[in-house]
Amino acid sequence: MHTITGRWQLGLALALITALMWGLLPIALKGVLAEMDAVTITWFRFVLSAVLIGTYIQYSGGFRWRKLFERAMAGRFVVAIVCLLGNFLLYLMGLDYTTASAAQVMIQLAPMMMLVLSLFIFNERFSFGQGVGVMLFLLGLALFFNMRLPELLAARGQYVWGLLLIFLAAVVWAAYGIIQKQLQTTLTSMEILWVIFAVGAVTFAPASDFASFANLSPFAWGGLLFAGLNTVIAYGTFAYALVHWEASRVSATITLVPVITLLCVQLLDWLAPHFLVAEPMNWLSWLGAALVVLGSMLAALLKGR
Repeated sequence: MHTITGRWQLGLALALITALMWGLLPIALKGVLAEMDAVTITWFRFVLSAVLIGTYIQYSGGFRWRKLFERAMAGRFVVAIVCLLGNFLLYLMGLDYTTASAAQVMIQLAPMMMLVLSLFIFNERFSFGQGVGVMLFLLGLALFFNMRLPELLAARGQYVWGLLLIFLAAVVWAAYGIIQKQLQTTLTSMEILWVIFAVGAVTFAPASDFASFANLSPFAWGGLLFAGLNTVIAYGTFAYALVHWEASRVSATITLVPVITLLCVQLLDWLAPHFLVAEPMNWLSWLGAALVVLGSMLAALLKGR
């Protein structure tokens, strides 16, 4: 059984770094999308992440290749690869059509769907508190998009298409999360990610526009490098946070991600209004965002016994 060190201050700090990295990610990606297509950006992120994670694994004792080729692993790995590659690409494509704030709130459906799937696949118990959390989350989601209601009801336009792509990204991430639980009985999360990113780099290479790298502005290069490093930093700090702090508390801290994105977008809209388009927000939108976070926290903390 996994035991934690009990150094909760360090665990909290690491979890907050993870939340900060994921909170800033859509803002950086939004800036790069103005100069580069989603496939090429995703390819670059896969390459950089695979190189850095591969280096870390090599210096940490090496990859356990034999485990990878076990018959029981093969099928699950194929599905995991398809799901996570789909998540990266669908999220970025959706982000291109919507706002950073909307994308970050919408993608919070991913852990919620994973929670529901776990009830059926792993026979996990669902507490009353978690049920309240899910209801608050769904209410918050509806309130957050209250100013976009005419567009959503009409079910047309780029914004709605972007949200649909983000929703699909959440679905495939939830499926990946379930499969990763099974794969982690044999391999570490970093080993799993390395395989997926390496396969992704090879898969996306033929469709990538390498000539676009020469035309990137220094600002876009900064955003692209940040997006590439973000995955390694975020997953690394998340993994180490779990070493020092309870998983439920780490997960609850991570629910602050949309709040970080919303606050940073509002700050950027004030300081540099031409950098990106901010999501229109009223008091109901802010209440909705708060309920999304609160609902996610309750679902993470109040696990069934």
